[in-house]
Amino acid sequence: MYIVIMGGGKVGAYLASVMLSSENEVALIEQSAENADLLSVAYEGQFLVINGDGCDSRFQEDAGIRRADVFVSATGQDDTNLVGCEIAQRVFNVPRVIARVNNPKNLRIFREVGIECVSSTTLIANLIEEEALLGSVSVVSSLTHGNVSLSEFTVGRMKHHSEDEGVAIADIEMPDGALIVAVAYEDDAEVARPEMLLYPGDQVIVVADIDVLDEVRAAFRAL
Repeated sequence: MYIVIMGGGKVGAYLASVMLSSENEVALIEQSAENADLLSVAYEGQFLVINGDGCDSRFQEDAGIRRADVFVSATGQDDTNLVGCEIAQRVFNVPRVIARVNNPKNLRIFREVGIECVSSTTLIANLIEEEALLGSVSVVSSLTHGNVSLSEFTVGRMKHHSEDEGVAIADIEMPDGALIVAVAYEDDAEVARPEMLLYPGDQVIVVADIDVLDEVRAAFRAL
């Protein structure tokens, strides 16, 4: 994917490194010339650092916004992030725009104009990568200001259980801070029960702390 990130502070810089480590292409727009110079030698992979104002369409265009799959505004100012996303979405028709929201009270404003918004850096990375980054996990939404996620896991091929007999939810060793809450089918969903059997291809909804998502994924892979 080609990802344009506005804001090269701690959040934007970290997000760029995560995306590059997953072999994505990244363009980073940073307003501070000093920070831009530092960032230009900080990464490896296919990246571009632009010194400029990400709310200016000229700098977004310099960053290759017209071919971007995702635009992320990650500055420490919510109003700046909103403007940057609006330009990327309405002027350049970027398929997906995601904003960092620093004040949870502003989440409603972003959502009302159709902009995905999160307050967790880790969750932003998960949202961008989805299946590519998390394998069989896709983050559905964030709760409690981004510290908890409602995630959907696809049960894969089983190595230690019979695929014909399935595995009971009660027998899946979930980490502390994670709970299976529902199982989704093509046209329906059921609240999870301990005795419910899961089979390859089933979609499982899990509420979990962001910090234990890797452990949840490992639990499903160990089936």
